Amino acid sequence: MDISRSKNYRWYVVGMLWMIAFFNYADRQAIFSVFPLLQEEMGLTKMQQGMLGSSFAWVYGLGAPFAGYVVDNFRRKTAILAGLQVWSIICIATVLSQKFWHLIVFRALEGLGETFYFSASMSFISDYHNKETRSRAMGFHQTSVYVGTIAGGFFAGLIGQVYGWRWSFVIFGALGMLLGVILHRFLIEPTRGASDYADAGVAVERETKPVQMPLKEFLRQILGTPTVLLLMGAFMCANFVGVVLLTWMPSFLHERFDMNLAMSGLTATLYVQLASMVAAPLGGWIADSTRKRMPGGRMLVQALGVLCGAPFVVLCGMTQSVLVLIVALTAWGFFKGLYDANIFASVFDVVRPEARGTAAGFMNTVGWLGGGGSAPIVIGFIADRTQNLGFAIATASVVYVMAGVLLLIGVVFTVRRDAGKMQASLVAAAG
Repeated sequence: MDISRSKNYRWYVVGMLWMIAFFNYADRQAIFSVFPLLQEEMGLTKMQQGMLGSSFAWVYGLGAPFAGYVVDNFRRKTAILAGLQVWSIICIATVLSQKFWHLIVFRALEGLGETFYFSASMSFISDYHNKETRSRAMGFHQTSVYVGTIAGGFFAGLIGQVYGWRWSFVIFGALGMLLGVILHRFLIEPTRGASDYADAGVAVERETKPVQMPLKEFLRQILGTPTVLLLMGAFMCANFVGVVLLTWMPSFLHERFDMNLAMSGLTATLYVQLASMVAAPLGGWIADSTRKRMPGGRMLVQALGVLCGAPFVVLCGMTQSVLVLIVALTAWGFFKGLYDANIFASVFDVVRPEARGTAAGFMNTVGWLGGGGSAPIVIGFIADRTQNLGFAIATASVVYVMAGVLLLIGVVFTVRRDAGKMQASLVAAAG
């Protein structure tokens, strides 16, 4: 059966990308669940453990603009599948680490391999799904992040405490390589910009080569589109808080509640990610519906997510009760999912199709350098100085509030004009 001829193929694409994103996040999450083992073997401080999280984020962020350029100028299928193979090989190679700096190098290289994926996959999905289904498609895809994080956190901890920390990297890496070989046959490159031109009532022929936008023109358009700048700032803040959760929650549970590695890795990810997995498709559906009534509908859903999530970030860090912690993690995860579902869909409402890979790349640069790259070290520094990791985690709530403020400014003042300008440019460009 040729699934590419199916009327549901656009949803099969989301499913295939879902599996790739699963390994994207399982691979990157695995190391956090074995921090206690690394501390025991290599004598790592909290600051050094934070640097392992940041080294990935720095390279991931620095490589994102180049990845975005590649995505907009070459076949996205190649970028997606080649990236999967590269980061899977590096994941396996991490077992060679004997010293702290070895881990830093392999984490950094894994960030370089993974940086191509989200720019390519979000652009890929946007060409199969128009504004009527885009948030739902991206919201469903986002659930892979949560399942992958749970699997990476739990199985790395479980395998680590039984067989040692290295074996989880071998297993995750090998399975990722196998998946890449299988999906090469079924993943088909879409026509670039087809869904948006269809929304604008413009017919386009299947292109054989991407329409290139020079970097200078891209920067001019971005700087002239305030909504994109606000969304980048909000993503930087939201990613800061998200990386705090991924990096430090397993260690926090191990220290405060004396959980073993498998249980701390599972508890740190399960409740948050399952709640986000429910909320992301819901947030996508709400955003698609709200977007029909107002241009800032997606951003409004995102603002709701971060502002409502902030109090639960505080509660996670300050509570002494496991039950209260579980409730707080679940609520935090639910509101996080509302935000996550629309990260790139909101940007694509105001960015032309031929520049979306680059736009997603710049989003990742700002989010991972400014947010993800600083969060592990900042929280590790606060924890070392105060001797209270829970307090350090709670302080991240302030950054969530900042994200909400930026999003509300965009909803009220900028998105209507910027979305209208993008739609008009599509019509003008076609003819």
